[in-house]
Amino acid sequence: MKFLIVTHATHILANDQVYSYAPYVREMNLWNANVDEVSIVAPTELRSISKIDLAYDKKVHIKKIPQIAFINFSYALKSLLRLPLIFWILFKEMRKADHIHLRCPGTIGLVGCIMQIVFPKKKKTAKYAGNWDPKASQPLSYKMQKWILSNTFLTKNMQVLVYGEWADQSKNIKPFFTASYWDKEKSVLQSKSFSAPYNFLFVGSLVEGKRPLYTIQLVEKLIKNGVPASLDIYGDGVLRQELTAYVDNHDLKQVVSFKGNQPSTEIKKAYKEAHFLVLASNSEGWPKVLAEAMFWGVIPVSTKVSCVPWMLDYGSRGVLLSLNLEEDKTNIVKSLGAAQLLLAKSEAAMQWSRNYTLDSFDTEITKLL
Repeated sequence: MKFLIVTHATHILANDQVYSYAPYVREMNLWNANVDEVSIVAPTELRSISKIDLAYDKKVHIKKIPQIAFINFSYALKSLLRLPLIFWILFKEMRKADHIHLRCPGTIGLVGCIMQIVFPKKKKTAKYAGNWDPKASQPLSYKMQKWILSNTFLTKNMQVLVYGEWADQSKNIKPFFTASYWDKEKSVLQSKSFSAPYNFLFVGSLVEGKRPLYTIQLVEKLIKNGVPASLDIYGDGVLRQELTAYVDNHDLKQVVSFKGNQPSTEIKKAYKEAHFLVLASNSEGWPKVLAEAMFWGVIPVSTKVSCVPWMLDYGSRGVLLSLNLEEDKTNIVKSLGAAQLLLAKSEAAMQWSRNYTLDSFDTEITKLL
């Protein structure tokens, strides 16, 4: 089978291998293991390999396309001029493929959604890794992708994999999940001791959408309320300098630690030692960091976006944030006063997350292909 991946994820060519963002590559390695030949249409960039990059297991054929975005007038004009070339490359690659796989949402995903209409008889899948909630406020390009993918007149012979179960969906929409760990990693863990000092985690990009500052301010509120706590921040991004300055200016250097980008082995160690993971994000699909933390008995503390309330069983497997600092601080302080309840949440979170392993993910992918 000739398998074609269409993605906006940037790729790096180095050491006779193709690299990209590690969590994405780990997932695609499972898809690629079930096919004979893999081609990828994606942007490429020239830079050194970082700790969060990973090479594909299988040899892949990369078809380079330019980056496109519509963030301002100048970039939008350049992107419009690049579109004919991208459409032509997609047409040629889709025509050769036996199975077309789109990674959405994204600008390249949108172009792929449009071009796949030309190939109604090809077998296709789309992984929509964003928030599928029909009521969510989203950019126009995201809405367009959701509309095209769920329109069975335009989109034929495709299964669209989305996070969560939503009412009134077309027949090609399939609730799905993602995973990070194998069944063999279900080691027997000693129950966490939910007693002070409490270790909080933030894992993710330091960008506005993830609201890392809110996480810092929440832990700061807890400390000022007399709660012995610390916060370890894993990840990097454009807000790093601003966040560091906030920590310095508010005398938090002793309790807030910036760990930067780290490999999955180091993140796993952090999960095993932590009590809580905070994700105050304003948009998610299936937040992998929540599921990963829950796998190791960490209690998730998150906003009510996408399928998160369902993941947390509306509070019985974690804490749902209101994004009001005083209210959220009060709710967490109340929870800390009930160690047995916290232990029950921790164990419920772990049991739920361990239903979604790479073994079951691999089985479902095999069925799709």
